[in-house]
Amino acid sequence: MTPSRIFLTGNPGCGKTTIARKVCDALETKGMKPGGIISQEIRKGGVRVGFGLEDLMTHDKGMLASVDDTDGPRVGKYHVNLQDIEHIAAVAIRRAMSEADIVFVDELGPMELHSVPFIQAVERALECPKGFVGTIHPRAIHRLVAAVRSNPAHHIIQVTLDNREQIPSRILEQLTSHD
Repeated sequence: MTPSRIFLTGNPGCGKTTIARKVCDALETKGMKPGGIISQEIRKGGVRVGFGLEDLMTHDKGMLASVDDTDGPRVGKYHVNLQDIEHIAAVAIRRAMSEADIVFVDELGPMELHSVPFIQAVERALECPKGFVGTIHPRAIHRLVAAVRSNPAHHIIQVTLDNREQIPSRILEQLTSHD
């Protein structure tokens, strides 16, 4: 049976990452091991100053992008930290393929897609025989995102403020019904 390929998309702040975290937590309570990466906003004084990333298995953390950095590709007001994307995110995705039950990638977005090792890790994860949950930035334009969006086997869920509470249970059902 083909493993689930589930992607969440929607406007920033709609709850994609929160849903991914809830699904990770629920899988752990069912005795399953999620792996891969989750990203989060970094705020100072109520103002977003960057984005961090975390390896779900080792809990190693890194900086995805920051307003304070001056190196790396620029996306909006942020400079992308390619070193952490490659040494934490891409490594976490590869580790998840061998050690986790479900691979999580939060997110396929303009910042992450500057990294070739990240792209290659995601492509391999989509080919591996494990379930996959990812988030897609709504404005991401890249061949990988186009391939994900055009694949009829991929289940893409539009997250809104109205449906976000129901989505975690739907994803869990999809991921665990293939056992």
